[in-house]
Parts: sequence; structure tokens; C-alpha cells
Amino acid sequence: MHEMSKKISILNLTSGNVGSVKRMIEKVGGDPTLIETLSDLKKANKIVLPGVGRFDNAMNIIKEKGFKETLISKLKDDNVISLGICLGMQLLCNYSEEGNVEGLGLINATVKKIDSEKGKYKIPHIGWNTIDILKKNKIIEGSSEEIRFYFVHSYCVHPNEKNLMIASTKYGRSFCSAFRKKNIYGVQFHPEKSHKFGMNLIRNFVNLK
Repeated sequence: MHEMSKKISILNLTSGNVGSVKRMIEKVGGDPTLIETLSDLKKANKIVLPGVGRFDNAMNIIKEKGFKETLISKLKDDNVISLGICLGMQLLCNYSEEGNVEGLGLINATVKKIDSEKGKYKIPHIGWNTIDILKKNKIIEGSSEEIRFYFVHSYCVHPNEKNLMIASTKYGRSFCSAFRKKNIYGVQFHPEKSHKFGMNLIRNFVNLK
């Protein structure tokens, strides 16, 4: 059973970061495979939703491949442990302004464009930024040093249930940089590009039971 928990299935939405997510999982001792077909998805015991690109394009791929209902069922009914990364985090939500599209609806949240505060802050938000841990959780460990992750995004998650937020980040205004609802985790940053902090997070996810 312990080895079973090391098997990680990555939803392949043909986005640029699938390879780097796969390599990071291997680096920390996980056993990653790509979900290419509905059959692959049905067999998945732990799922990563990576994502680089547009919300509407990604949702269209999920629908075209026939993944939507099975994905919702596995995460909601079967309690399969999952991690959404960047766009993958946003896809778990109700709706996004990016393309005016409904998401998977597993997290009661809306995805909105980052407020540049009249051009004061550059959009997209690119680069390293610190996070504030709001709730003790099993994937982002507290540390005596500042915890930093690498971000690339123009949109961010606005949870309707504030208790889902486990971390926030300040870029102009404070936004939700990580959430958790039971078995479902989401992070707005890219752990696969975040060196030791990202490696710790991915290792913790791989070891979740």
C-alpha cells in the first residue's frame, strides 16, 4: 500500500510544464505516469493537474477527452488525493474570467484577473515571491526562513469559503496562493520551478496517504 501511494498520475493537457512536473516527482522518489486516456484516468490513485496556458483551452481539452465527469467523480466521490498547479489549481474552481468558462466546480471559488492597481503592478505576476502559511497543512511545511516559490500568472483564485485557504501571497493585494479541501490541494505557484521549497512540497504530496 505504501508503494501504491508513490504512484502519481499527471493529467496531460499538452501544457509545457508536464515534463518538469514529472521530473520533479521522480527526483523525490515518486513514480509518475501521464494520463493520456480515460482508461488511464480511471486507474489513477493520486492525481496532479498541472497547467500552463489558458483556462478555456484547458477545459475544452478536458471535455474533448471525456475526462470531466470521471475527474469530478474521482476527486469528489472517491476522495482521490489531488494537486492542482497554477492553471491546474484554477481548473478546480467554479468559474474563470479567462475565456468566461465554467471550471470543474470542486472548489467554491472564482478565478479573476489580478488587479494591477492602475498599472502599479505588472501583469502577469512573474518571479519569486514569499507565501504566508495561514493553516497548518501536510504539503507546505513551516520554516524558520522565508518560504519562497516561483510564480507565473495573470489570474488568481478568489475562494468564496475563506477557510479553504492554506496560504496567501502579497502582490499588490493579498491573494490565495494555496488551498485545501479534504483530499484536494491547489497551489498558484510552480513547485517544479521552485528549487528546495518546491521539492519539499512535491515530496510531501508524493508521501500523502
